[in-house]
Amino acid sequence: MKLTDNEKREVFKLLEADKPLPDKYRFLLFDDKREVELIWNGKTNEVTNIVLPFQVIEQVDEPRSGAGGKKSDKVKAGSGAKGGELKVKDEEEYYQNLLFDERGRQQTGWTNKLIWGDNKLILSSLKNGPMREEIERAGGIKLIYIDPPFDVGADFSMDIEIGEETFTKRPNVLEELAYRDTWGNGADSFIAMIYERLVLMRDLLAEDGSIYVHCDWRVSAYMKLLLDEVFGSGGDRGISGFRNELIWQHQVIGTPRTNPSRYAKSHETIYWYTKAGNGFIFNYRAEEVRVPWSEDTRKSMKQDENGQWYYERRRTGTNNEAAYDPRFLRTYVDDPDAGKTASDVWLDLPSYQPRTSEKTGYITQKPEDLIARVVAASSMENDIVADFFCGSGTTAAVAEKLNRKWIVSDLGKFAVHTTRKRMIQVQRSLKEEGKDFRAFEILNLGKYERAHYIGVNMNLREADRRKQLERKEKDFIALILKAYKAEAVENFRCFHGKKAGRLVSVGPINLPVTRLYVEEIILECREKRVSRVDVLAFEFEMGLFPNIQEEAKSKGIDLVLKYIPREVFDKRAVEKNQVVFHDVSYIEVKPHVKAAKKGSSPSIAVELTDFSVFYTEERADKIAEALKPGASKVSVEGGKIVKISKDKDGIVSRELLTKKWTDWIDYWSVDFDFESKREIVRVRTDIAPGDQVPLKGMEPDQKNLPLWEEVWTGDFIFENEWQSFRTKKDRTLELMTPYHECPPGRYKVAVKVVDIFGNDTMKIIEVSV
Repeated sequence: MKLTDNEKREVFKLLEADKPLPDKYRFLLFDDKREVELIWNGKTNEVTNIVLPFQVIEQVDEPRSGAGGKKSDKVKAGSGAKGGELKVKDEEEYYQNLLFDERGRQQTGWTNKLIWGDNKLILSSLKNGPMREEIERAGGIKLIYIDPPFDVGADFSMDIEIGEETFTKRPNVLEELAYRDTWGNGADSFIAMIYERLVLMRDLLAEDGSIYVHCDWRVSAYMKLLLDEVFGSGGDRGISGFRNELIWQHQVIGTPRTNPSRYAKSHETIYWYTKAGNGFIFNYRAEEVRVPWSEDTRKSMKQDENGQWYYERRRTGTNNEAAYDPRFLRTYVDDPDAGKTASDVWLDLPSYQPRTSEKTGYITQKPEDLIARVVAASSMENDIVADFFCGSGTTAAVAEKLNRKWIVSDLGKFAVHTTRKRMIQVQRSLKEEGKDFRAFEILNLGKYERAHYIGVNMNLREADRRKQLERKEKDFIALILKAYKAEAVENFRCFHGKKAGRLVSVGPINLPVTRLYVEEIILECREKRVSRVDVLAFEFEMGLFPNIQEEAKSKGIDLVLKYIPREVFDKRAVEKNQVVFHDVSYIEVKPHVKAAKKGSSPSIAVELTDFSVFYTEERADKIAEALKPGASKVSVEGGKIVKISKDKDGIVSRELLTKKWTDWIDYWSVDFDFESKREIVRVRTDIAPGDQVPLKGMEPDQKNLPLWEEVWTGDFIFENEWQSFRTKKDRTLELMTPYHECPPGRYKVAVKVVDIFGNDTMKIIEVSV
């Protein structure tokens, strides 16, 4: 459309005055055919394309007792008569030899993925990184279900049971900051957050893939427009990605909660979109997608002369009696007992809360039956299902039970831990039922994510990246000291700051603090008569403590080791003094070695003998001062959980709830041969300094594919071979493993303990058998 002379003059005048043009000129000046568009403050079409390597921090697989394996994970035989598909008679033996080791643990085939971290970085790294190849080889992601944080007033606290009392665990600062980013500027910030992630999810989906987005009245109107814009509504993209607006009635009709000012809330909305306008998966005959026939319809069903079941439709007559309408033909059904395909209003899943057997303590947890309908409807067995706001892991649990592969992620460490426990229970249940299951691995972006946060370009070549890292290190140390409320010092080899009469050493950005590093600190302490030291680090060398503290103590040095939390990278948290540096926990274990008997190998068992933590949440005196008469509160102080009460006369009392060290433990596990599996990451080799990763990622043109090389990180993967943990129903904890057979030799045994807050600590011991 051409501009009039008046419009041209107005445009020039506004441009010269450096003022924005009215919205009408956007459509007059540019060829934009979108009929409807959602605009928000700060809207941009730029989507992150960062690629960070995934680090495997743990592998979990319940040992299988026999042969089998997923026939879905078939591979072409590389040897044999013709090198083609395996013959049926050879299949079981082949799979037992290929998929599982002698312990019955999976060693090849698809491994499910539980990822901890920022889902924007995770999605970008999945889309553009080397794991995309693994995903595509497995058929691509066919279904994404997400239940993002759509409640602006939601409380994401967790109730943790301590004896007969309950401690309310608040979200950690990282989770609170993520929530603040989501809702800090109201709808604008929520829309900006979810829009970029929806674009990344769309690009990750297989061409015949679907996405289901769960929301309620707070954001459903925005979400519909966003999904239309990203997946198409039939206008601008030429295809309609929109399939259904699904209404989930989660309360029994007729019993709404009394509300004198408005109708009671009793439903939520799930939007179903597909990447393509046709060719998508919809299993409308799946058992989980069927709902029962009405009693009248079921009773009216008959069989015709060929034995096919049908019913005759009826309509209400003028006298309000059911009368046969000859204009309606017979309606045939496949199976009268199977029910009919559900409509877009789901009335048969009435409970918002999951069944007791499913409950994990997450307020926003959804029932498995709800997710099962989505998974069964829009994916096939062995397809990959994903959830990037996984919470307590319901999508992963349902996917495993329905024989789907899965990728799930969450920002919360407690969510990842809850999902880990839940999936181990699923593995155990499927094993008892004689059903197949896949191993899963826990991943994060680890030190690479930290480098990204401080501004290091991970697309640079190694040498250039190292130089940039050195330049950034000074800023990093200043940031950590500020968050720790310490002042900088000079003229020391190992120390960077001081606080309350203690010198402070900040460990490296991308490496663990090693024994050698701490020994250098001890050496400088002795040279300069320093007696009190704090060492801050993201990671410490495994097995470093408590021995290193004892060594320092013997030389007159009070050495305290503290973890740097990821929250330091949020300037607002630093400015508001919200960052908490926790002291390192430590583990004590005792190995038991049993000599070999005739016909068997020697064996090792591990006994957990002690565990200590040093958390402090709030000072007891401040809590007591704020309490009203007759009230009480459970809090953490100096590594103890106490119940602080104030009676009606204002008398304050304290009751210790963590009465023994085992009260702090939620979960522990053992890898009996820790250094048997190196951690390998794949990194780009074809990136010139300053180049960016191609936005579209995996293109079919092989010449444009990125080049990757495998690099050992220097770490090993923790293979979870045995574990004991508490559940909602069973609060007991085993403190000694069964004996584990192993050939004679020297082993490094790793023990991992996860405390009741979801934080993990690991210790390595050497054992000779």
